[in-house]
Amino acid sequence: MNFSQLDHLQQDTLCELSNIGMGQAATALSQMVGRTIMVHVPSVTTADIAEVPDLLGGPERLVAGVILRLEGTACGNMLLVLPEASAEQLLQVLLGPDGSLESELGVSTLQEIGNILASSYLNALGNMLGMPLYPSIPQLAYDMAGAVVDQVLGEIGASSDLALVLETEFAGNDGPGEPIRGHFFLLPDAETLEIILAAAGGAA
Repeated sequence: MNFSQLDHLQQDTLCELSNIGMGQAATALSQMVGRTIMVHVPSVTTADIAEVPDLLGGPERLVAGVILRLEGTACGNMLLVLPEASAEQLLQVLLGPDGSLESELGVSTLQEIGNILASSYLNALGNMLGMPLYPSIPQLAYDMAGAVVDQVLGEIGASSDLALVLETEFAGNDGPGEPIRGHFFLLPDAETLEIILAAAGGAA
């Protein structure tokens, strides 16, 4: 099967599922910080893993990446990536002016954000697939995009060369301001990717 491009039905199905999961994540984040936080996924696509650093602005761009393994009855990895400035901005939205990547609280908060997003997304995905899925303990990588992706590739090996790419937008409720944009990647093994796309319908 060729997964280089999603058809419209698969895009719509996976985008709707992603927004259901991220809606659950937004509720959990809002409860965590005591204020309304919104999380939206405007698009879902596939990309070659080798192209991921370019999607993030180039291999030398400094990013904060939260890495998690996919556990349960499927295999793979997940990666939440925010450009350095976006990560700092998100921490300030969540924690106030003291939010920073340089602080222990900032690091643990980003790890918890990754955990919440991954858990919520996998809950929605697992319901669609009829199988239990859950994330491992998150790890934070604060480095150039190329190095972060290489770290993930080192964990998953050559089991698959494609990733599901979820554009991810965060926003608070304190004004219209521009949403904070990042990317959430699901990097399943080839068998799991086939199951996901088949369940989403359409021709692959």
